[in-house]
Amino acid sequence: MPIPTVLDCDPGHDDAIAILLAAGAPEIDLRAITTVAANQTLDKVTLNARRICSAAGISVPIARGCARPLVRTLHVAGDIHGESGMDGPAFGAISVDVVEDHAIDVMHRNMPATLVATGALTNVAMYLQRYGTASVREIVLMGGSTERGNTTPYAEFNIYVDPEAAQIVFDSGVPITMIGLNVTHQALVTPAVVARLNEIGPLGRICGDLMTFFAATYREVFGFEAPPLHDPVAVAQVIDPTLVTCVEAFVGIETVGTLTRGATVVDLHGRLGREPNARVAVGLDVDRFFDRVIDAVAQLT
Repeated sequence: MPIPTVLDCDPGHDDAIAILLAAGAPEIDLRAITTVAANQTLDKVTLNARRICSAAGISVPIARGCARPLVRTLHVAGDIHGESGMDGPAFGAISVDVVEDHAIDVMHRNMPATLVATGALTNVAMYLQRYGTASVREIVLMGGSTERGNTTPYAEFNIYVDPEAAQIVFDSGVPITMIGLNVTHQALVTPAVVARLNEIGPLGRICGDLMTFFAATYREVFGFEAPPLHDPVAVAQVIDPTLVTCVEAFVGIETVGTLTRGATVVDLHGRLGREPNARVAVGLDVDRFFDRVIDAVAQLT
């Protein structure tokens, strides 16, 4: 049976592909898309969710969530995702709207489900505080790293934006799978992948345009030859857990460090003597992953 899933995201180029993967994979029953401010402001990322869903004919409920982190000022990623948060393609008319209810109430209405989080964890933390943990089957999140960061030397963007929310999530006791930069940096969107997308049709060409813009900013900011497709790896892990190799580990979130805010302290060797609180991704079957992405986009065409 398809896995009931709610996707909490901040589109975002890679979030857009994550939406398509979740909607196009027969293994997933995508019940709702919720948005959170992170890659760009809440208004912009919500508009972007509507844009990609309209382009792909996706008709699940879209709900707006939190416009700022729990206690901090919002930090957006305009240098990576552009002024709109999803620069690059020319989108057509928008045919889907948002529901009136807040994201966390829409999450609750669609539980029990797997919660896939590909943005800051503000909505997820607020959901757990208001509704508790019992109805969440698991949380699969894109965030953190077992190695270095991409926003500061040791902090990945999604965790950096709202580390207090991340701490609530990792301390919740809900089964968590963490898909970090150490794995998503293996999922590089090469020119060959872009060519495969462009061959699919109009929706594939939108994806190709998204990845072309994404490639340019990653080349300029980080010197990458090809951009990493972060967020869809979290969706792929739900679709087929054999795509992602994971280990059990304790993950702590740094909230007070002057140089390490948002760092994920992943105790791979048990040096802290703490019980594991997450399954941490350490490997990815890259070829099979991209096959699933391409198949999902083709399914929606």
